[in-house]
Amino acid sequence: MHLTRQLKAIAAALAIGASALLPAVPSLAAAPQIHAQAPGYYRMMIGDFEITALSDGTVKIPLDKLLHGESPEQIRQLLERGFQTPSKAETSINAFLINTGSKLLLVDSGSGELFGPGSGKLPANIRAAGYKLEDIDAVLLTHVHLDHSGGLTVAGKAVFPNADVYLNQKEEDFWLNPANRAKVAPAQPSGFDQRKGFAQAQASLAPYLAAGRVKTFAAGAEIFPGIRAIAAPGHTPGHTFYEAQSQGQRIQFWGDAVHAQQVQFARPNVAIDFDVDSASAVKRRWQAFADAAQNGYWVAAAHISFPGIGHVGRDAKAYAWIPANYSEHLGN
Repeated sequence: MHLTRQLKAIAAALAIGASALLPAVPSLAAAPQIHAQAPGYYRMMIGDFEITALSDGTVKIPLDKLLHGESPEQIRQLLERGFQTPSKAETSINAFLINTGSKLLLVDSGSGELFGPGSGKLPANIRAAGYKLEDIDAVLLTHVHLDHSGGLTVAGKAVFPNADVYLNQKEEDFWLNPANRAKVAPAQPSGFDQRKGFAQAQASLAPYLAAGRVKTFAAGAEIFPGIRAIAAPGHTPGHTFYEAQSQGQRIQFWGDAVHAQQVQFARPNVAIDFDVDSASAVKRRWQAFADAAQNGYWVAAAHISFPGIGHVGRDAKAYAWIPANYSEHLGN
């Protein structure tokens, strides 16, 4: 027992002596915070077509003021249930590349410089995804609202110098005719003014129009092999879905069929001030949800949380959004 106490005392003394010989360890500064996301792109395959979702960024918008069709309280509850702040709900702006193997097609062009520093990230994310802006053969516009066509042009110059721009003939006829300003509603209580869209459409398309690179089509047209236009009027007169099919698989690009995923899947009758014709937009949304839920194809949407790709399912009362399961494997 006595020997054990001696050994412990010796060990303690040695430990104290050794610690005295060691240099003092300086305190390390905390690593700096980065305050930036990773590049915004996500890939998947549809048959032989490679689909790349691209983020143009996000914006915060007052969905509590913009949405209508249910009571303000019901809309607020649905937004809060989805962990959104009703007065400044963060909304994705998504675009999508379709690489068919022979053509590189961009569905919508983002907002460019028109929405401020939180958006306008599409060109950088196209480059991050491995492409150059010059690589894009065509831009397929679902419609010409500023967050879908604003990125076509910056400082009066075409952002995609080798691309033709495709849009529904009814969309061009409506937005490029200033006389139609009188046909849309005046500024809404939310502050949104549809009339501003006419000048913006002209500015975004101007360099492509001057170069003869704006191509129009009728509903149902096959734009490229495996790429079909589907008329979806209501949100705008020429609002268009695009469907890509390859090897028996398909995906539809929905443009603005949905603006508020936390609300409109549960309540498809809820419209938004951005609609030119809300009644037709609501009708089309019900039809789109029903068809996607029944047939199980992929959906890509501009304002569903990035990457905005998933399926539509049924729930007890209406519909539900089922986002794509993240995968490192691009194969089918």
